[in-house]
Order: sequence, then C-alpha cells, then structure tokens
Amino acid sequence: MRTVSLVMIGFGNVGQAFARLILRKSNEIEARYGLSFLVTGIATGRHGIAVNSGGINLRRALELAEKGLPLNTLNEQLPPMDIYDFIYSSGAEVLFENTPVNPYNGQPSIDFLKAGLQKGMHVITANKGPVAHAYSELRELAATRGKRFLFESTVLDGAPVFSLFRACLPAVDLHGFHGILNSCTNLLLTEMERGQSFEQAVAYAQSIGIAETDPSADVDGWDAAVKVSALVNVLMGVPLKPQQVKRTGIREISPEMIAEAKSAGERWKLVCTARQANGRLLEATVEPQRIGPDSPLYSISGTSSYVQFETDVLPGLGIVENNPGPETTAFGLLADLINAIRNV
Repeated sequence: MRTVSLVMIGFGNVGQAFARLILRKSNEIEARYGLSFLVTGIATGRHGIAVNSGGINLRRALELAEKGLPLNTLNEQLPPMDIYDFIYSSGAEVLFENTPVNPYNGQPSIDFLKAGLQKGMHVITANKGPVAHAYSELRELAATRGKRFLFESTVLDGAPVFSLFRACLPAVDLHGFHGILNSCTNLLLTEMERGQSFEQAVAYAQSIGIAETDPSADVDGWDAAVKVSALVNVLMGVPLKPQQVKRTGIREISPEMIAEAKSAGERWKLVCTARQANGRLLEATVEPQRIGPDSPLYSISGTSSYVQFETDVLPGLGIVENNPGPETTAFGLLADLINAIRNV
C-alpha cells in the first residue's frame, strides 16, 4: 500500500466534493490501485488554513466548511503565513489548485501551480485560467521537474476530453471542434424557451447555484472563450489567449428571437468553434447561433454540454455531458490524481 500526501488550495463546492469523493472511494482505490490518500493541508480564502502532517480529518473539515466556520482548529501547529509559505513548507506529493477562475490572466492560480512544481509536486487543477494563459510554460516546467501538470476538470468537468486525446487517440490530426461548452448560458436559453425573461432565467440559475451573483463571465462568453483557448492550446498545439477568441455573448438574445427560432423549429445556442489547417488556426469563436434539429447541438438542454471533434480519421467524434455538478468535476480531479501517481 502506498500512501500519497495531498494539499489543497481552495475548499469550495468542488474542493468539498473532491474530499467527499476520496472518502467514499477510499476502499475501492486501495483495492484496485494499492493507493491511499492523506490530505495534510487545506488553504482557503474564507475559512483559513489548516495543516497537519499526520492528516487532516476530512469529515471534520467538511463539517466546519458547511457551517462556514474556520479550519484553523484542525492545525497541529501555527499555520503558514500565506499560500506560498503553505506550498513551500508542504512535504506533500500532490498540489490541488481549485480557486476561482480569472479569465483575463489566470492569476494568481498560475503562480500557485508554478510554486507547486518548483517544490517538486505534481499539480492538478480544475481552474481553466492557467491552461488558457500559461499551458506551455507550466507543461515545460512540469517536464523539467519530472512531474505531471493535469487539468481534466477544466473543460466538460469530469468527462475525459484531454485524457482521451492523450491516451486513446495516438497519431490523430485534429482539424477542429464545435460545441456547447458553457452550461450556464445553455440553461438560460433553455429557460427562455420555456417563457421566462432573461432576468428571470438568470435569477433561476442563481437560485440553483449555476450562475454567479455577477453572471457576466458566463453571459458575455468569457467562460466559453477560456475553454476554447484551453482546447486549442492543448489539443491543437496553437497558442491562443481567451482575448483572441472572437466572442459574442447572449445578452442580445431577446424573447422575440427565441420565439422566432422556435416557430421555425430551431433553437438558440451559444456555440464554440475552432478550426485549423496546416498548423494554422483559421477560426476561434464563441457566438450565439440558431441550430436546427439536424445538428447534435439541438438536443443539448439545461446544464448539459457537448463537444464534437473533427479529425483526419474520425470525422465526427462527440462527447456529451448531461447535467454536471461539483461531483463530476471532483471525479476529473480524482482521475488526474490516480493517473499522475500511476504515471499513465
């Protein structure tokens, strides 16, 4: 049995779902892979920092977080002064970084991941900002340190997008992709089809935790643009910042436009597209489009997502993710963890 020590930056919905998942699957992982996990540190923005070299009681950490109480009572000693001290003083093998995304420059997450790699840790994130803004730099740093930089949960949550190409599609030439990558806007458009106004749809999405208090990153297409950037950077090997993606959000989609499309047997979707030829990026867009029933995007409703890849040997390979939640994102983190340790 091998015990792997972990530290976590961020303990929000995804971090807590990950903690619950490794608790639930601990026996299965021990039996199948001969691995056990020991969380020795949790650093948060609102609940403080907890460090215990003997292992933090995750059930107690979850109880405290759910009640909005600080994690400091779980410390075995004085906590580190800041996040960087937390990383550098850690003896853990793996760093999880799950802080809120910064779509504009990916910070401070990029620097957190760099610090983890420089410390000699595998780094795993559900934060798409670093993949969009610093993929090549982080990949090269990981390679020089002999460590893994993994990020399966950044696009389509726990669905195997990056690992599919990395492990299962050797020698494939990716020509392009298109799909629905932002679940919030897809839910908003679905609710508007049901007769709600834009404002009512946003309020509903906020009430179920799909939309932020300020939904601009979703509504204005930033979240989708960051995901397009991440896919292009990793799968196409073409450097692309989110600011370079031609981006139009859904603010201008009115109930009248929804009704007109519906009467024509069509639906509005926020569609992400990228195409390349001979190593040159031809198109990278996020824009609302009217979709007919002949498209696989037509049936994608609510918080579901879809991406279809066009390759030289597989002209239409699609992945559907139905109604994801924090648990699906947490599974992507767990898959990355097991793959990093097993060096898959």
